[in-house]
Amino acid sequence: MSWGTELWDQFDNLEKHTQWGIDVLEKYIKFVKERTEIELSYAKQLRNLSKKYQPKKNSKEEEEYRYTSTRAFLATLNEMNDYAGQHEVISENMTSLIIGELTRYVQELKQERKSHFHDGRKAQQHIETCWKQLEASKRRFERDCKEADRAQQYFEKMDADINVTKADVEKARQQAQLRHQMAEDSKAEYSSTLQKFNSEQHDHYYTHIPNIFQKIQEMEERRIVRIGESMKTFADVDRQVIPIIGKCLDEITKAAESVDHKNDSQMVIEAFKSGFEPPGDVDFEDFTQPMKRTVSESSLSNSRGDGKYEPKFGGKSKGKLWPFIKKNKLMSLLTSPHQPPPPPPASASPSAVPNGPQSPKQQKEPLSHRFNEFMTSKPKIHCFRSLKRGGAGPEDFSNLPPEQRRKKLQQKVDELNKDIQKEMDQRDALTKMKDVYIKNPQMGDAASVDHRLSELEQNIEKLRLEVQKFEGWLADVEGRLPARTEQARRQSGLYEAQNTSAVNSCAQDRESPDGSYTEEQSQETEMKVPATDFDDEFDDEEPLPTIGTCKALYTFEGQNEGTISVAEGEMLYVIEEDKGDGWTRIRRNEDEEGYVPTSYVEVYLDKNAKDVYKSLQKISE
Repeated sequence: MSWGTELWDQFDNLEKHTQWGIDVLEKYIKFVKERTEIELSYAKQLRNLSKKYQPKKNSKEEEEYRYTSTRAFLATLNEMNDYAGQHEVISENMTSLIIGELTRYVQELKQERKSHFHDGRKAQQHIETCWKQLEASKRRFERDCKEADRAQQYFEKMDADINVTKADVEKARQQAQLRHQMAEDSKAEYSSTLQKFNSEQHDHYYTHIPNIFQKIQEMEERRIVRIGESMKTFADVDRQVIPIIGKCLDEITKAAESVDHKNDSQMVIEAFKSGFEPPGDVDFEDFTQPMKRTVSESSLSNSRGDGKYEPKFGGKSKGKLWPFIKKNKLMSLLTSPHQPPPPPPASASPSAVPNGPQSPKQQKEPLSHRFNEFMTSKPKIHCFRSLKRGGAGPEDFSNLPPEQRRKKLQQKVDELNKDIQKEMDQRDALTKMKDVYIKNPQMGDAASVDHRLSELEQNIEKLRLEVQKFEGWLADVEGRLPARTEQARRQSGLYEAQNTSAVNSCAQDRESPDGSYTEEQSQETEMKVPATDFDDEFDDEEPLPTIGTCKALYTFEGQNEGTISVAEGEMLYVIEEDKGDGWTRIRRNEDEEGYVPTSYVEVYLDKNAKDVYKSLQKISE
């Protein structure tokens, strides 16, 4: 099967067919190019999608990705990024292996086709020229033959005519012979031209054209093979990335299987556990026996707190705070008597009693009303100026609940230890460099690294002091926290606590035992902040020192939270004198202490003990 023998007369159709083949090839190239653009666009959209849902650095979202479910989602995003990369690989491989190769091949194919059809046209022009020569020789032979016949007839006519001279007859005879000779020459030329044309025609249709058509056929077959190979490559490029895409999908499946709902639940506990215990039972208030108490004028207008004073519950039973309520407000609402102290019985004048306050009578306020007050109240912003200046909270994280504080402190200790390790690694590297310089002075000056080594030693020492400070706070808060199992300790991590620091130009408010608020202004540059709100909720503090004794002048039934009942004539210890609100804090024994109206007792203060108590207060501030 050969185009040269089967299609010897289809030169024009072959020319059209081969042009169509090139058009098909260019169409396929365009198809692959558009496919690569789609792959690139798809990969770009996948990358943008993955980037859109990636957690932002140093944001709250980044902290949320510690849960197994969110970590699995993050792994899915990362795998989708790799998945997009494989589509980029598909586009790159198709561009280089198909588009680039076929584009070059099309150019070569066009040149080859042009050359073959040029040779074909040249052969056709040659055979057409030979045919024209044959036709011209044939017409000339035909014309010469006709003229020779006419000359012969004219000679015969002249020869038969008796009136024609002999000279005319001879002339006609010579003309007839000449024409006859010309006809013979034309015949010989025509015969030669015909033989030559037949030979050229045979070569044309049996040699030249078959060879040219055979080359065109081979060219077309190579084009067909090439486009088939390109289609196979098209599939192979996709098939090559399937294993990697499969791995991406396997990783997504693996990440999904790693989701642990129990672990996430435990992490929620670790993230939000405050360390508080639930509040205790609320005592019953008997409203069938209303008590009238007076409020000292000093408690309403002139009393000023020291910012550290926090009355305790009577005895050892200490209630725990709700995590959403400020400690000083809750303690004053639940622990202090709230109402001004009652006047002494009518049998004795209040003026006869030392420190006896005289304040207007006030109806007892129900505990439920006070409870609603602190439940609906909002925490006060103590220092707006510090917020404007970008204050970030105390250094020891004392503003956090105990569990969260411990984890923050432990995290800080770990960060400092990492910084120390980095500094030590730099120091060791510089020490080795210095040794090399000492052994080989030509490599450098050993003294040039001494300054840097000194800086590193100072940095390490500073970091160690920081670690000691934070470890001290950590050890302190570990000692204050309730006993925990080792498993819980491993899950929660270490934590610490310590009372801290000063903030700039800030007013500090406190509440006196009767529930009234006072404010204390500090200097412009700094102000002492109340002690950590949660310190006394996690350990039993040492009892306050005794500063004197007192004698009960009247019987007092302590029915309110924070008060203590006394009998007339009973001797008790004074642990906190009247702050101007009409109440004195006393202790009966190690387990019983509370507040009584100052007008109900006669106080005998020990001067030395009082001085010691005031010194301890100043130290605690």
